[in-house]
Amino acid sequence: MEELTKKLVVIGGGAAGMFAAILAARKGWNVVLLEKNEKLGKKLFITGKGRCNITNACDMEELFNHIVTGRKFMYSVFYGFHNYDMMDFLEELGLPLKEERGLRVFPKSDKSSDVIRVFEKELKRQKVQIKLHTKVVDIEIEPFVEEKREQEEKKKKSQKSKVYRVCAKEGNAYCYFPADAVFIATGGLSYPSTGSTGDGYYFAEKTGHTIIDPIPALVPLETKETFVKDFMGLSLKNIAITIYRGEKKLTSDFGELLFTHFGVSGPVILSASSMIARELLKSPLQLSIDLKPALSKEQLDTRLLRDFMEMPNKQFKNAFDKLLPKTLRAFMVEKTGISKEKKINLITKEERQKIVNLFKDFRLTLIKSRGFSEAVITQGGVAVHDINPSTMESKKVKGLYFIGEVLDVDALTGGFNLQIAWSSAALAARSL
Repeated sequence: MEELTKKLVVIGGGAAGMFAAILAARKGWNVVLLEKNEKLGKKLFITGKGRCNITNACDMEELFNHIVTGRKFMYSVFYGFHNYDMMDFLEELGLPLKEERGLRVFPKSDKSSDVIRVFEKELKRQKVQIKLHTKVVDIEIEPFVEEKREQEEKKKKSQKSKVYRVCAKEGNAYCYFPADAVFIATGGLSYPSTGSTGDGYYFAEKTGHTIIDPIPALVPLETKETFVKDFMGLSLKNIAITIYRGEKKLTSDFGELLFTHFGVSGPVILSASSMIARELLKSPLQLSIDLKPALSKEQLDTRLLRDFMEMPNKQFKNAFDKLLPKTLRAFMVEKTGISKEKKINLITKEERQKIVNLFKDFRLTLIKSRGFSEAVITQGGVAVHDINPSTMESKKVKGLYFIGEVLDVDALTGGFNLQIAWSSAALAARSL
């Protein structure tokens, strides 16, 4: 068969790279997988806090709703290979799965190493040639001429380039890999210690593709207020946040927030960071925390009255014992501007209103995102207008495909970013 001689070079041995290599090899392609690290799946190993949140078992509509950047581009990609296809694939390889809160899907063993292990086993079975400690330095292209038929059935020659070879370094020695197709699966810039150092952006730019400036996403945020370090480690559950620029609401969420020595983190902040990442580059933003979102202002006032009636002769410094975590109480008492020695039965209606407003709108000033070393994913990358969404092939270079995080596509937490990797890899492999 002619296809047995077809050569595919996959650059990057992460989630997208390993999966694409397996699927291409199953189609009869001669596949070489190049990885500059000493082992495959270094970033996959640390995802989901080492448990590997493989995907999310939601329906297709929810899958799209969790895409932050590139939702329209992902339409064909997800419909070509969706979350349940990925679950079936892994279970067929012998990896039992389970669903947890929020329909997050994990290996039953809770070990990301088991996910990598089944991939490695299948790569070996499909006779994929794996080259570790091999850093790609160049993708070589050559002119390509093809004939296109115009509507009036006249032939017209158009010229572009195509891939023909990949140059890499093993130690100090250069080596060359002939290629009929090349998959760039190098990831973004998040967690650079795993080898994500933006190599794919260099190859993309060199071959004429547009790069959307990469920035950290799903990342903790720094605040102007330094007092947050006094609350470091405090987790606020069931709170609501809203982020504003002036009066304009940019995003809002409900869930858990974590105070850190530099600012804020936790699920609601990580998700919000992806929504406002580029806005925060322009100037600081306001974070409003609703400490009691289940109560309206009127209901909270009623609750305060009830609590105050139970301890009329106590001092105001003890007023929040039932309402707030111990770490926050003294600070919030001071923040109201009410004397902490004042008897609770002397608190006025106006002072109660001040307390209510503080609880419902506790403000912090967000000044910047933390760096790529703390970011779960990268926002930005290879512009999707240069990529065919039906095949993942470059519109500029024949035989060159981009898959996974290297693309300007990203999603919220919950297994959605890995599903982008799986789906884009599957589509590219099927398009060969």
